[in-house]
Amino acid sequence: MYALVLVLNMTEYLEDVLEALVKSGVTGATIIDSQGMGSALMSYENVEAPIFGSLKAFFDREHPYNKTIFSIVESEELLDQAIESVRSVVGDLDKPNEGLLFTVPLGKVMGLRK
Repeated sequence: MYALVLVLNMTEYLEDVLEALVKSGVTGATIIDSQGMGSALMSYENVEAPIFGSLKAFFDREHPYNKTIFSIVESEELLDQAIESVRSVVGDLDKPNEGLLFTVPLGKVMGLRK
Protein backbone atom coordinates (compact mmCIF):
# COMPACT_ATOMS: atom_id res chain seq x y z
CA MET A 1 0.00 0.00 0.00
CA TYR A 2 1.01 3.56 -0.65
CA ALA A 3 0.03 7.01 0.54
CA LEU A 4 -0.42 9.54 -2.23
CA VAL A 5 -0.20 13.17 -1.09
CA LEU A 6 -0.97 16.10 -3.36
CA VAL A 7 -0.56 19.68 -2.15
CA LEU A 8 -2.59 21.54 -4.74
CA ASN A 9 -1.85 25.25 -4.92
CA MET A 10 -4.08 25.63 -7.99
CA THR A 11 -7.27 25.04 -6.02
CA GLU A 12 -9.42 25.82 -9.05
CA TYR A 13 -8.48 22.32 -10.30
CA LEU A 14 -9.67 20.50 -7.18
CA GLU A 15 -12.88 19.07 -8.67
CA ASP A 16 -11.10 18.01 -11.87
CA VAL A 17 -8.33 16.32 -9.88
CA LEU A 18 -10.84 14.45 -7.73
CA GLU A 19 -12.81 13.34 -10.79
CA ALA A 20 -9.60 12.12 -12.46
CA LEU A 21 -8.60 10.20 -9.33
CA VAL A 22 -11.98 8.46 -9.20
CA LYS A 23 -11.74 7.55 -12.89
CA SER A 24 -8.26 6.09 -12.26
CA GLY A 25 -9.67 3.78 -9.58
CA VAL A 26 -8.97 5.71 -6.38
CA THR A 27 -11.95 5.07 -4.12
CA GLY A 28 -11.35 7.58 -1.34
CA ALA A 29 -9.32 10.56 -0.23
CA THR A 30 -9.18 13.14 2.53
CA ILE A 31 -8.96 16.82 1.61
CA ILE A 32 -7.76 19.47 4.03
CA ASP A 33 -7.26 23.20 3.73
CA SER A 34 -3.60 24.01 4.09
CA GLN A 35 -1.10 26.84 3.86
CA GLY A 36 2.61 26.78 3.13
CA MET A 37 5.10 28.03 5.69
CA GLY A 38 6.35 30.86 3.50
CA SER A 39 2.84 32.13 2.84
CA ALA A 40 2.04 31.98 6.54
CA LEU A 41 5.19 33.89 7.49
CA MET A 42 4.47 36.57 4.90
CA SER A 43 1.00 37.10 6.34
CA TYR A 44 2.39 38.24 9.68
CA GLU A 45 2.79 41.99 9.62
CA ASN A 46 5.20 42.09 12.56
CA VAL A 47 7.85 39.93 10.88
CA GLU A 48 10.77 42.31 10.45
CA ALA A 49 13.70 40.04 9.67
CA PRO A 50 15.38 41.31 6.47
CA ILE A 51 15.31 37.91 4.82
CA PHE A 52 11.51 37.80 4.90
CA GLY A 53 11.23 41.06 3.03
CA SER A 54 13.31 39.70 0.17
CA LEU A 55 11.33 36.46 0.12
CA LYS A 56 7.96 38.16 -0.38
CA ALA A 57 8.54 38.32 -4.13
CA PHE A 58 8.76 34.53 -4.32
CA PHE A 59 5.36 33.79 -2.81
CA ASP A 60 2.19 33.83 -4.85
CA ARG A 61 -0.21 36.20 -3.09
CA GLU A 62 -3.08 35.09 -5.35
CA HIS A 63 -2.89 31.55 -3.93
CA PRO A 64 -1.99 31.91 -0.26
CA TYR A 65 -3.92 28.76 0.63
CA ASN A 66 -3.99 25.33 -0.92
CA LYS A 67 -5.72 21.98 -0.66
CA THR A 68 -3.89 18.87 0.49
CA ILE A 69 -5.31 15.57 -0.74
CA PHE A 70 -4.34 12.34 1.02
CA SER A 71 -5.23 8.96 -0.40
CA ILE A 72 -4.22 5.37 0.27
CA VAL A 73 -3.89 3.16 -2.77
CA GLU A 74 -3.46 -0.58 -2.60
CA SER A 75 -1.01 -1.31 -5.41
CA GLU A 76 1.85 0.24 -7.31
CA GLU A 77 -0.17 -0.11 -10.51
CA LEU A 78 -3.05 1.93 -9.07
CA LEU A 79 -0.55 4.44 -7.68
CA ASP A 80 0.94 4.95 -11.15
CA GLN A 81 -2.55 5.35 -12.65
CA ALA A 82 -3.48 7.89 -9.96
CA ILE A 83 -0.31 9.92 -10.53
CA GLU A 84 -0.91 9.93 -14.27
CA SER A 85 -4.51 11.07 -13.70
CA VAL A 86 -3.30 14.00 -11.58
CA ARG A 87 -0.71 14.89 -14.24
CA SER A 88 -3.44 14.88 -16.89
CA VAL A 89 -5.16 17.71 -15.01
CA VAL A 90 -2.37 19.80 -13.48
CA GLY A 91 0.68 18.85 -15.53
CA ASP A 92 4.07 17.99 -14.05
CA LEU A 93 3.95 20.58 -11.22
CA ASP A 94 7.34 21.82 -12.39
CA LYS A 95 6.57 25.53 -12.17
CA PRO A 96 6.72 27.51 -8.92
CA ASN A 97 3.55 27.67 -6.82
CA GLU A 98 1.69 24.92 -8.70
CA GLY A 99 1.87 22.24 -6.06
CA LEU A 100 3.69 19.17 -4.83
CA LEU A 101 2.98 15.47 -5.18
CA PHE A 102 4.73 12.69 -3.29
CA THR A 103 4.14 9.09 -2.32
CA VAL A 104 5.12 7.04 0.70
CA PRO A 105 5.11 3.25 1.01
CA LEU A 106 3.00 2.14 3.96
CA GLY A 107 3.48 -0.66 6.44
CA LYS A 108 0.38 -1.21 8.53
CA VAL A 109 -2.93 0.48 7.82
CA MET A 110 -5.94 0.31 10.12
CA GLY A 111 -9.47 1.53 9.48
CA LEU A 112 -9.34 1.22 5.71
CA ARG A 113 -12.61 -0.11 4.34
CA LYS A 114 -12.67 -2.18 1.19
